Amino acid sequence: MASFLSGMFGNYSEVSVQELTTQYGSYLMPQEKIQMGFRLIRDTFMFTEDRLILIDHQGVTGKKTRVASIHLDSIYEVKMETGGTGFDDSEITIHYITSPFHKTNNVQTTTYKFEFGKKFNVQPIYVALVTVAHHNQKRLNA
Repeated sequence: MASFLSGMFGNYSEVSVQELTTQYGSYLMPQEKIQMGFRLIRDTFMFTEDRLILIDHQGVTGKKTRVASIHLDSIYEVKMETGGTGFDDSEITIHYITSPFHKTNNVQTTTYKFEFGKKFNVQPIYVALVTVAHHNQKRLNA
């Protein structure tokens, strides 16, 4: 019941790699493996060694599905907010490059925000993503 209420308020909860692989393994590239993942009622996001996969079940039945990927090598900045008092949730916002060429004069970028319950420890996810962003900044600015 607590995870359902958490989902109702827009908070992700962790899901086992085995369950994610069973349910979403068909979306993986050959040899790709899920490292961790999270679910918000019907929507899911998961990390592999190369990308972040976003699964968005749409419509009343949830049969219509939108699948999007954010390549980890395109993430250049990560921000974290921990939950405060009251109804404040924890958030991680990633900034990433959407244009196909990362070293160009006309780079296009966007952001994506993940919201977690205030009691969820977002620090390990933040550290993993900020490490990726740090390496990407060095590579892009070399």
